[in-house]
Amino acid sequence: MPLIREEFAHKEKLIRDDEMLELIALSQTAPGPIAVSTALLTGYKLKGRRGAIVGIVAAILPPLIIISILYYFYTWFAANFWVRAALRGMSGAISAIMVVAVYDLAKASLKEHKVFSAIILIAAFLTSTFTSINTGLIILALALVGIVAFRYVPKEKKP
Repeated sequence: MPLIREEFAHKEKLIRDDEMLELIALSQTAPGPIAVSTALLTGYKLKGRRGAIVGIVAAILPPLIIISILYYFYTWFAANFWVRAALRGMSGAISAIMVVAVYDLAKASLKEHKVFSAIILIAAFLTSTFTSINTGLIILALALVGIVAFRYVPKEKKP
């Protein structure tokens, strides 16, 4: 997601950064890999149905090819010390990428309604960390809180 955002919003300037953040947030609500959903929504936003199809193919094809090749060499890879070490190292890099993505989304969402956004952010983190409640249910509950807060509360009383 950070790579897609960097390429489309910052380098090529095909889409505004706030629109890209909205697409990323929306893609997180869809089932399946977030990168595929983001590629689909970005492609659709830029070029309609054809863009959506190209986005999906571009997001799915490279991993599909790589996984297909790895399938034939699995027993060799599974036993190879260097490959296992590299995969362990990649898990740390993936964690760092996730931290950057969360930071970027949090920064964007805290621009407006700072206190409300911070409370929602902290509530989601604490609930998912210290309870066994399904993450989807947490997202749904907090989305409903947001809908109530911004649709049914008068503008002058909004958090």
